[in-house]
Amino acid sequence: MASNIRKLYMDNLRWMILLVLIPYHASQAWNTWGEPNYIFIEGNPLISSIIVFFSPYFMPLLFVLSGMSTVYALQKRTYKEYLYERVKRLLVPFLLGTIVLMPVMSYIGDKFNDSYNEGFLKHYIIFFTKWTDLTGADGGFSVGQFWFLLYLLVISFVSVGIIVLLEKVVPKAGKSMPFWLILLLGLPIPVFSDWLSIGGKSLAEYTYFFLLGYYVFANEETVCKLEKHRLVLFGIGLVSTILNVYLFLWTDGDYAFVNDIMKYVSKWFMVIALIGLAKRYLNFTGSVSEYMSKRSFLFYFYHFIWVVLFQYILYGIVGNQTAILFVGTVLLSYLATFACCEIHRILRILFAALVFTFCNRKESV
Repeated sequence: MASNIRKLYMDNLRWMILLVLIPYHASQAWNTWGEPNYIFIEGNPLISSIIVFFSPYFMPLLFVLSGMSTVYALQKRTYKEYLYERVKRLLVPFLLGTIVLMPVMSYIGDKFNDSYNEGFLKHYIIFFTKWTDLTGADGGFSVGQFWFLLYLLVISFVSVGIIVLLEKVVPKAGKSMPFWLILLLGLPIPVFSDWLSIGGKSLAEYTYFFLLGYYVFANEETVCKLEKHRLVLFGIGLVSTILNVYLFLWTDGDYAFVNDIMKYVSKWFMVIALIGLAKRYLNFTGSVSEYMSKRSFLFYFYHFIWVVLFQYILYGIVGNQTAILFVGTVLLSYLATFACCEIHRILRILFAALVFTFCNRKESV
């Protein structure tokens, strides 16, 4: 029973944090630190605060949840079956998103940022042959938001190797640990953040978070300790997060060292605080949570292209009207993304029905 309850709060926390993706990615059009984006309008520190507020802990939390989910997956599958499922669930969407969706986003980025004025079909070839900063903002190749799927696939394979090795070396790995030791687990993060970093995304750091999810936070006793101290943890995490936003956006880099400390404190304490809060308040199910849990992956897959499309369209209609552009993009992107989720599910059901009918007819003949 405890496993089922734990899975409920994990699923609810995952889809709730994924909902942040639309305002998060919409805000990148106004980032103040010069990061290339498919649509870049102008620097706006207020809107940029959305990105800086969530960025320290957003992806680490998703990797922790993936590591926790792996415990349950391996209870029902062999290692070989698990890795096969990872390839099917992650590699296929990664390739599909890179080949189908990313050329559209890169094309829009080229038109908006570099005034590209030729057709999409010609640019489709450019997308696969122009290799620059890999952001796609200049029309070049990019995997965009699908880097997460690629990283998760690689980390799944690496982690299975580590898990198999540790089963032989440390058979009791995964036991509950004292609360003070849980807090100390955040200390290595600044070191790992510089290892195997591609485009500012550290493969080593995310592997560390994944393994923490598997070995530490999938343990019921450990999560209960986070639940017990949830308010203190969240208070520390929230204060450090707010200070990180202030120091990064509003002080002209005068306190860079303190800013780095606040970022890492935010990253670690918000991850463990949100797990504790979720354990306490998100152990529920219902029509909304079931609906969102089943669509969270599709939401992730489709959301960004709509953000880019609506920003491009609305900018052409209203110009540089920040409030209309931001709010309009966010609202329309939510509607279009959920519509895509429903269409995708309907088409998948229809395709499955056609395959089933064809196979039955073939057998009857």
